[in-house]
Amino acid sequence: MSNTKTLTAEALRQFSGTETWYRHSLNRKVLYTEGAQYLAEHGGAYWLLDSIAIAQAHVKAVKAEEFQVWTLKVNPDSTALLTCDDGNGRVVHDELIPFTDFPLPEVKLYFCNNVIMLTSEY
Repeated sequence: MSNTKTLTAEALRQFSGTETWYRHSLNRKVLYTEGAQYLAEHGGAYWLLDSIAIAQAHVKAVKAEEFQVWTLKVNPDSTALLTCDDGNGRVVHDELIPFTDFPLPEVKLYFCNNVIMLTSEY
């Protein structure tokens, strides 16, 4: 069981690079870093990694982008918007999340070379 109260933006900033790679269970071509693992575990957000990994296999516009910036913005009513852009601000995919208890108001992840990572790990 995850403890969402332990996730802070400061804790995420401590990650730079990774020594351990995790393979995503739904899309075996996708790896993720220690920082992304920490975010998922301490933020109760494995669903976020799932959304990114699944989009790589099933969303043509996402698959076409070599470098991706994924942004989760949580609204006060506990809904959220997950967007994927091309790194230049051009949104290629978005998803409305009907409910989340993710503890941060916003988080960004990068996806490149089949790896999901925190921005500080790039």
